[in-house]
Amino acid sequence: MAPPVVRSLREQIREFIVDGIVSGRWKPGERIVERGIATELEVSQTPVREALRELEVMRLIESAPNKGVRVRRLTAADLEEIYPVRAGLEQIAAELAAPRLRQDLSALEAEVALLQEADAEGDAGAQVRHTVAFHRELVRASGNSVLLHTWESLGIEVWTALSIRWLGTRQRLYAAEHQAVVEAFRKDDPRVGELVKEHVLGCAPQGG
Repeated sequence: MAPPVVRSLREQIREFIVDGIVSGRWKPGERIVERGIATELEVSQTPVREALRELEVMRLIESAPNKGVRVRRLTAADLEEIYPVRAGLEQIAAELAAPRLRQDLSALEAEVALLQEADAEGDAGAQVRHTVAFHRELVRASGNSVLLHTWESLGIEVWTALSIRWLGTRQRLYAAEHQAVVEAFRKDDPRVGELVKEHVLGCAPQGG
């Protein structure tokens, strides 16, 4: 069993706000009040401010003088924009990681096993977590810290959650798709970088 993931207070607050946006608690254009969230969660305003700053960098919310922080009016096109960038990064990562992953696929296989459980239970939250964890392990295996930092700065988990929960992408067999990626590394497929790129692009929301 993998140890439970311990999230920082800032991350927990960020997830709380994202879930509120996805669920419709805060609608596009609606103001998010920093002090109100701090009071509701019984925390100081500092981690709330940090979480909001992260979400603004990710373009999920926007702030303006004298208007405060508001939810951006997102479209499917906004969500789609991240996938070609992510796909390019992960193609490079896969090509760099291939020699290492030929030797040890255990981290990727562990996430596939957890995805099988999430698929069987229809647990969208777990599907998001383990899909993102799989790809983070793939990028980490590249051994390139700049590449990993750039990938993480995209806010992959937030955008994956939005794509799955908000736009309702129709992927169901997450484990099978990711197992296919594992097999490509295991077989030392010379097209593994291209296959990973195609896999990421195939996760993009359709239409909009």
